[in-house]
Amino acid sequence: MLSVEQISERVESEISKIDFEMSPQCLFEPIKYILALGGKRIRPSMTIIASNIYNDNIEKAIKPALGMEVFHNFTLLHDDLMDQADKRRNKPTVHKKWNTNTAILSGDAMVIAAYQLIGETSEPHLNKILNLFSQTALEICCGQQYDMDFEKRNDVTEDEYIEMIRLKTAVLMACCLKTGAIIGGAPDSDAEHLYNFGIHIGSAFQLQDDLLDVYGNTETFGKNIGGDILCNKKTFLFINAISLAGKEQKDKMEYFKNPLNTFTPDEKIKAYTDIYDQLNIKDITQQKINNLYELAMNELSKLNINTASLSELKKFCNLLMLRES
Repeated sequence: MLSVEQISERVESEISKIDFEMSPQCLFEPIKYILALGGKRIRPSMTIIASNIYNDNIEKAIKPALGMEVFHNFTLLHDDLMDQADKRRNKPTVHKKWNTNTAILSGDAMVIAAYQLIGETSEPHLNKILNLFSQTALEICCGQQYDMDFEKRNDVTEDEYIEMIRLKTAVLMACCLKTGAIIGGAPDSDAEHLYNFGIHIGSAFQLQDDLLDVYGNTETFGKNIGGDILCNKKTFLFINAISLAGKEQKDKMEYFKNPLNTFTPDEKIKAYTDIYDQLNIKDITQQKINNLYELAMNELSKLNINTASLSELKKFCNLLMLRES
């Protein structure tokens, strides 16, 4: 079985070989740019690791894994555009480096490229995996819409938020794991347990992203700290803070939410962070992350496979849970 490090090296090598040499190059340069920004390559690695659990030969999982990464980066490109974010992985976002129209069209081209790569899945798995991916892509759009809708609401519940991140973030990780398992020849029950594992670990991953947005370091996080606060995102932290806050704290949060009031971005970020600290929101969020991680590990315990075969998947997920970016 390949190590996480070997799989990561293979993923980077294969991404660098993706051919975007068609004309006009102005359409494909932003695609090459965002893919070259790097990142943790979580989705393609998960696809290959899951396949490798059941099959020593990972070659049939490579193209679908690349398709998952191209699609993921498309979601980042459009997400940055909708959020009007300035930075991605410490570099200018595509719409900032080029323009809005370029970001939209290059993103559209990325979706098609992702389907082309996933479409190279070998029979007899092609139809099943294309259906899974199409359903996942649609669910991600639903998650993104919920995320935008929540910005206009003041009554978003914790359960609604968890469902939103399941759709926006977790389903793609789950899709990658199930895709890899199917290609590797896993039993249907194992493929489903790995999918459920991906849902829980993906949700935990997003909650950790919420934490890092407030408590991370810009240099290691790769994005400006406090972006969610400035965009009035209804994150897990915000929802719990509103639920626990007293009148004075709620009034302060409401003041900084109103763009008609006079304050700087840094003042708003500090005000919210101070309230989060007063209410122990960081600890509450970490406990939820821990609970989701336990649910994920429980799904792995149900797999009909030697526990030793899961060592690299567990290692990979532990790295995700301890990340600073």
